Amino acid sequence: MHELILGGQRSGKSRCAESRAAHWLAQPSRPAVLLATALAGDAEMVARIAQHRADRALRIPDLDVVEVPYDLGLALRQHSAPQRLVLVDCLTLWLTNLLMPIQGVPLGAAGWAQAKQALIDSLQAAPGPVLLVSNEIGWGLSPMGAEARHFVDELGRLHQCIAARCDRVTMIVAGIELSVKSPAPRSTP
Repeated sequence: MHELILGGQRSGKSRCAESRAAHWLAQPSRPAVLLATALAGDAEMVARIAQHRADRALRIPDLDVVEVPYDLGLALRQHSAPQRLVLVDCLTLWLTNLLMPIQGVPLGAAGWAQAKQALIDSLQAAPGPVLLVSNEIGWGLSPMGAEARHFVDELGRLHQCIAARCDRVTMIVAGIELSVKSPAPRSTP
């Protein structure tokens, strides 16, 4: 089962996903891996990433972590297995790395379309469960700059594509889970 977990900054979305991963890991012979997309561009982000690592190691010591700032589609394809949970945290930072990089040139339209399709194809082909975390940022005012508007638009489009391929979509508001999409109940004969 694949799930997209959305929420605002500090809403509890990562904690929700980590809780699901801890529950998965509590079962025998069920490994899990976190594909972490953050890049440290300044001292505050370096400290933030270090704190996340330390906190996560205490809460979920058996969760393997792989840093994947760019080629998320390939990483998902490499790490997904029938009895392995893959947690992606987060799509927003991954998109930032590609469209608004700290250094270097942003991907153009063709490069972004290719990266997005690679992720979607990998998600559809994933033989095991996948949890994807992302920020829902499209509820505020439209940004003033063209680059920021493009980013918000592309993140919204990405969410729609991912949500269509997930069995479950959960919104986190103030640490509270709200079901947006649930698997259809099974009918009994």
